[in-house]
Amino acid sequence: MASAPIIAVVDYDMGNMHSACKGFSMAGAETQITGDPEVMAKADGVVLPGVGAFDPAIQHLRDRNLIEPLKAIAASGKPFFGICLGMQIMFEGSSEGSETGLGILPGQVRRFESEPGLTIPHMGWNQLELTQSDCPLWQDLPASAWMYFVHSFYVAPSDDGVIAATVTHGSQKVTAAVGKGNVLATQFHPEKSSDAGLKILANFVSYVKSQQAVAA
Repeated sequence: MASAPIIAVVDYDMGNMHSACKGFSMAGAETQITGDPEVMAKADGVVLPGVGAFDPAIQHLRDRNLIEPLKAIAASGKPFFGICLGMQIMFEGSSEGSETGLGILPGQVRRFESEPGLTIPHMGWNQLELTQSDCPLWQDLPASAWMYFVHSFYVAPSDDGVIAATVTHGSQKVTAAVGKGNVLATQFHPEKSSDAGLKILANFVSYVKSQQAVAA
């Protein structure tokens, strides 16, 4: 029997990583919470979670000397998955602060525009509109699946082709997920999104396994 894939969950003191680890473990992966670039480089897949603000996240990564290793891992072809703030810091910058993002994907992070009756942050359950039919995260996912969101900012990629799903809040349709090759990310929290969210985590594990097979 093949061994479980090892997924490194990046520890940079920006949010609770344990619920994500539990979800990946349920999907058949072995998880390692780590701030060690060597452990990440040896893992079969890497997950960049995050809760909080853009600038502190980048500062924490810089303090731990993780910025260049994460960029190298994303460029290496290894499965790389950002969640919530972890997705936002993968881009070039944010109107939330002044720090430069990782720049793994081109684009900026913007705040929802105020409009009558609109609640900011966007918090709670909302339905996805999938825009990449071949994204590995969506395999066997129910149409218009409900996911759990908590965010005041959203990513605006320079290339709309990387948008894997959108969500509508008020009159604004914004990016809910991105996918470009081995780089995948969601604005919502799959680990908090019931069975459909756990299916997405399982799909990432399946994607990691498929890349293991290719490399073997």
